[in-house]
Amino acid sequence: MSNLFRSLPSMDALLTALAHPEQAGPGTPAASEQTARPYQADLAALPRPLLRDLVNAFLDQCRGAIRAGTITDAAALSTQALLPALAAHVLRAARPHFRRVLNATGVVIHTNLGRSLLAEEATAAVAEACANYSNLEFDLATGERGSRYSHVEELLCKVTGAEAGLVVNNNAAAVLLVLDTLCKGGEVVVSRGQLVEIGGSFRIPEVMEKSGAVLREVGATNRTHLRDYENAINERTVALLKVHTSNYRITGFHKEVGLAELVALGRARNLPVIEDLGSGSFLDFTPWGLHGEPTVREVVADGADVVSFSGDKVLGGPQAGLIVGRREIIARIKRNPLNRALRIDKMTLAALEATLRLYLDPELARRKVPTLRMMTAPADELARRARKLANRLRTALGDAATIGLAPGVSRVGGGSFPERDLPTTLVSVAPAGCSATALKERLLDTDPPLVGRLEDDTFRLDPRTLDDTEFPPAAAALAQALGLPGAQDAARPGKRAPRARRG
Repeated sequence: MSNLFRSLPSMDALLTALAHPEQAGPGTPAASEQTARPYQADLAALPRPLLRDLVNAFLDQCRGAIRAGTITDAAALSTQALLPALAAHVLRAARPHFRRVLNATGVVIHTNLGRSLLAEEATAAVAEACANYSNLEFDLATGERGSRYSHVEELLCKVTGAEAGLVVNNNAAAVLLVLDTLCKGGEVVVSRGQLVEIGGSFRIPEVMEKSGAVLREVGATNRTHLRDYENAINERTVALLKVHTSNYRITGFHKEVGLAELVALGRARNLPVIEDLGSGSFLDFTPWGLHGEPTVREVVADGADVVSFSGDKVLGGPQAGLIVGRREIIARIKRNPLNRALRIDKMTLAALEATLRLYLDPELARRKVPTLRMMTAPADELARRARKLANRLRTALGDAATIGLAPGVSRVGGGSFPERDLPTTLVSVAPAGCSATALKERLLDTDPPLVGRLEDDTFRLDPRTLDDTEFPPAAAALAQALGLPGAQDAARPGKRAPRARRG
């Protein structure tokens, strides 16, 4: 064993071999296979201390294999023999922790996978903002300091019909800021059926408590009447709050007070009406089978004094909390010192402005904003794209898996349109050499990872959330997970993966 330890190459020898694999020795795996892949460029971009740490970790693994008796031949410890495994280890371990994922789940606004994708116009605006100085808080008309909110406020008012607007870093922050500004120390009347909790244990009562407002819940879980609000109002009441239950539905014996009724009561009692709209839809999705969600413009038109909603849900923009409403109230919210702690940065502003500009033409927004495009994709188009994906997978995977098509449903996600199904066509993958569950787990380790769903003992992909340009890397990920040789090239146009034998 001691001789085996002495046979291990030095750190410097392995670092040199990684930088110059052609010098590892003619006819070796390092010279024939590794030099065919231009991984040196990937390694050259790594900081030297990180590369040394990764090589050292690999050497520790080798020492562990020697102690365990897994390695018994000194020839297996030569630089030439170790280089392929070393390169694979370094490239794998050096991958960024935060990286791209292929979403084949069919959940359009997938909170765990980053919610909405940005339109090309928005990503271009972000790149421009990041690469250059900008007029973030500089008024080009006067040459003096300006307001960052001026870049989007006019657009926000145009597309919502509100008098004024403000943007903070998410909708939870928006609700907190509104309550802190208007309701601190006073009572806020809320229907008991609207005391929602969303992902991450975000609860309306707790946010209200943090803002300094006092919750006054009224009605029952399933039924609240206007008289419940009227009876709760007293000298300590400062606002009426309506929370749109966008992430669940109550059906059956149910009643809630409409916004118009609540606004009329607020006007009569001189109380502002606040609506937390959650997802913040700008379009009516009824033609696509998604109904029951009010648009922001409708809520503003119904007279809500303040409305807040998310930017990265149905709007299809960056993470942000948008606040619109009456001019004098928005002005008060802007002056709240907490606003500075919750403000958005230049990248969010750039992406949001570009997204809102698309909404000046709703049909243009539907075509350009990925979230809207996926939500409104026709069933026949999805069936066609599913057939296209299935054909590619059959070519890439050969006998390693059985590929089929099955009817299924997609979901909007992000707490939007709960229990509303979108018809789709799923591509099913039944692997020959492992279970569908094992395949799903292996796909989490591919580059990029492929996330789908399990149904009827098969791994399934929904083309609704998988762009045509992502079909090749999805096929390559499946080939890699199934252990096919040449997996990285398996899904390139004109390439056919070697056929794997069953078993």
